[in-house]
Amino acid sequence: MAIWLNEDSKILVQGMTGSEGTKHTRRMVASGAKVVAGVTPGKAGADVDGIPVFNDVASAMAATGANVSVVFVPPKFAKAAVEEAVDAKIPLCVVITEGIPVHDTAQFFQYAVNAGTTRIIGPNCPGIISPGASNAGIIPSDITKPGRIGLVSKSGTLTYQMMYELRDFGFSTCVGIGGDPIIGTTHIDALEAFQNDPDTDAIVMIGEIGGDAEERAAAYIKEHVTKPVVGYVAGFTAPEGKTMGHAGAIVSGSSGTAVAKAEALEAAGVKVGRTPSAAAELMRKILS
Repeated sequence: MAIWLNEDSKILVQGMTGSEGTKHTRRMVASGAKVVAGVTPGKAGADVDGIPVFNDVASAMAATGANVSVVFVPPKFAKAAVEEAVDAKIPLCVVITEGIPVHDTAQFFQYAVNAGTTRIIGPNCPGIISPGASNAGIIPSDITKPGRIGLVSKSGTLTYQMMYELRDFGFSTCVGIGGDPIIGTTHIDALEAFQNDPDTDAIVMIGEIGGDAEERAAAYIKEHVTKPVVGYVAGFTAPEGKTMGHAGAIVSGSSGTAVAKAEALEAAGVKVGRTPSAAAELMRKILS
């Protein structure tokens, strides 16, 4: 009842011995996720609450069977950390770090694409949670319950709000893809996975101003998605030409506006709410 992350997922944390890594490792463990290893170069033999630390991803995977990495490494070291995870052929790498230079992201994402073995989620994202099964990242685990809605979102905070708004129905998986100009997993990747997941009945897609990701997702939905999709686009009141919040949220003329994105989604049959609560109400009507 999940995509990409389930109760069998074994998580290692790159940067686990840092303050953010330690804090969120404890939160993941408390939520029931199987965190089996940490990776910090030069700190092999140490541990965090009994979870062993290794010098590198490959040795951590060999010793523990880890198949998911969560990256809490500072921006200047993030590219090397992700490429190390790709070299170790870990299936899923969730990059929480924000402030990574765009050219670094472009390089490590292309590196992963060329290798063909690792899915990247992020960077600058809250991660992925399959409620009741596992949690890789910083998404709070007590907002919602397991259910049959799939959620994909550019925004971390709006991910949490939508989980709360629809907590009475619950979610199969919630994926925060991040709001940088270049990201690994896209709306379309998640839409495809939810469409193919027999335990997901409906999908909520949250976008925001800037770029054309939502327009491309709308075209994909029109061609390939048969399950009901509800959308919300953050930024209906944003002024033109101003970067808002995420680095990718910049509007040029009419291109990339919330209105243009909403129109593209509605033309593809997606019901679009003008507020997160309105979008949640649309989904509530569909499921009821």
